[in-house]
Amino acid sequence: MIGLLQRVTQAQVRVDGEIVGAIERGLLVLIGVQRGDTEARAARLLERLLGYRVFPDAADRMNLSLHDIGGGLLLVPQFTLAADTRKGTRASFTSAAPPDEGARLFDHLVGLADASHPSVATGRFGADMQVSLINDGPVTFWLET
Repeated sequence: MIGLLQRVTQAQVRVDGEIVGAIERGLLVLIGVQRGDTEARAARLLERLLGYRVFPDAADRMNLSLHDIGGGLLLVPQFTLAADTRKGTRASFTSAAPPDEGARLFDHLVGLADASHPSVATGRFGADMQVSLINDGPVTFWLET
């Protein structure tokens, strides 16, 4: 499972012109589900997302986690993260989980997040989404479990 996390001052997701998820300071995480991913990998990714130290402390060093600052977590499904781009000019998606499996594992991740973090918002699996954000830093990390 892939998580492309971005430290943000704000972020939101729109579907058909309607805001379906929004946060203030926190993490926007684009989620890619690959073939062979499991509930255990989703749990490990969430553990890393909540504990990854990307926010500045009093000395302006990245020593604080999302959990430490109590920030928002916006999870957005993005199957294109699982693309194979090593050759050619068109991505291959053979490593991406099938849509039903991707949706199930994304929903599982969201359920775990809701149970362990106070401020969780999401995009909508399979929808045409417009994501806007203010990347803080910018700070962007690729996490894979």
